Amino acid sequence: MDERCARSGRFVRFLILPVFLAQWASAGPGSPAERQVPPRNDIDKLAANVEPKVVAWRRDIHQHPELGNREVRTAAIVAEHLRALGLEVTTGVAHTGVVGILRGRSASPVVALRADMDALPVKELTDVPFASRVRADYNGREVDVMHACGHDAHTAILMGVAEVLSAHRATLPGTVKFVFQPAEDSRPDDEAGGASEMIKAGVLDQPKVDAIFGLHVGPLPHGTIGYRPQGAMAGASVFTISVAGRQTHGAMPWAGVDPIPIAAQIVLGLQTIVSRQLDLTAAPAVLTIGTLSAGTQNNIIPARVDMSGTFRTFVPAAREDVARRIRRTAESIASGAGGAAEVSISDNSTPVVFNDPSLTARMVPVLERVTGRDRLMVMPPFTVGEDFAFFQEKVPGLFVFLGTSAPGADPAAAAPNHSPYFTVDDSALVVGVRALSSLAVAYLEDRPTR
Repeated sequence: MDERCARSGRFVRFLILPVFLAQWASAGPGSPAERQVPPRNDIDKLAANVEPKVVAWRRDIHQHPELGNREVRTAAIVAEHLRALGLEVTTGVAHTGVVGILRGRSASPVVALRADMDALPVKELTDVPFASRVRADYNGREVDVMHACGHDAHTAILMGVAEVLSAHRATLPGTVKFVFQPAEDSRPDDEAGGASEMIKAGVLDQPKVDAIFGLHVGPLPHGTIGYRPQGAMAGASVFTISVAGRQTHGAMPWAGVDPIPIAAQIVLGLQTIVSRQLDLTAAPAVLTIGTLSAGTQNNIIPARVDMSGTFRTFVPAAREDVARRIRRTAESIASGAGGAAEVSISDNSTPVVFNDPSLTARMVPVLERVTGRDRLMVMPPFTVGEDFAFFQEKVPGLFVFLGTSAPGADPAAAAPNHSPYFTVDDSALVVGVRALSSLAVAYLEDRPTR
């Protein structure tokens, strides 16, 4: 990695307990009333009180999943809850997004907390009693729908955080913006959506956000929190390659140009970009071909082969380098065999999830206090992408991972995110409520007002 992706061994852990989590004693004239913040014990108690609601919300949303830009029912549940807490609520943000503003005893600083709400076009195969049986239209065809990535948990956790922090409105040293985002994982091919659209809609403005936090559940040990300073999740890019040949009879391949073996050679050649051309000691990378289609009949050599794929990198410069190598490899192989290759690399790439190193360092003691030192871990880089990265391009952010495997279970044996067997152990959700609540309070207390 480059200087933005220092290895975790260089990360210095803070051992000093942050003052925001202690109850403030008198520190001079007028200070107790003006400096008081929600103490840690209160956050823990309120999180425990709201836990049954969080579990109920999660199961209800899980049983009624909605695809990206179609989260109408979910958004209505969220908006109703935020209004009941007395928050300023805006709906219909970037299609179905919901934003709630909790104003404390001062207008600034402003911290945002984000949860994504959309489900995936996946048929659920779990045996939980609240399993989804929903079907919906997706890109013109009917599909099964499931919360196979845990966004139901994210939504319920943030609803719980809103209730916890609302109880301390009078002493909250700043403003909290709750961002419930649509379309992180799924949306129709012909629609825009997700974090980038929420940013365009002004979610980071009015009031202007100073920092943002988010989390993602997954098959880590129960109740653990994982984090990684700097490059935590990969930037994800999509590409397509069309290989042009010359159609002819399958019995006379010499009378045309067969694009199928050309495409096969391109697929193999692309694998050497990562395995033989990149310095993987500097930063990891992944390149995958996901689709390949050609032909209509077994005795006709087609005129064209189409393929698509994705590549993942952890530094911006690596994206441009890999893109250049994909073009060169495909075009050269096709040309050498008498065909032609047209390469298209999407401009709608997801950036690297980059955890601001200073913010991460300040928040590690907060997370450690939530989990205990033995349940807080530095994660290896994840090659999956997350559009939370768009928020981090605009303001400092920290994105962490919450372990939701069953207590005592081996996470390595658990179904991964996006699997039809993916499950979340509800008893871990309260850790997420405590974590996001504590991060918000810590940031507000530690950050000077504007």
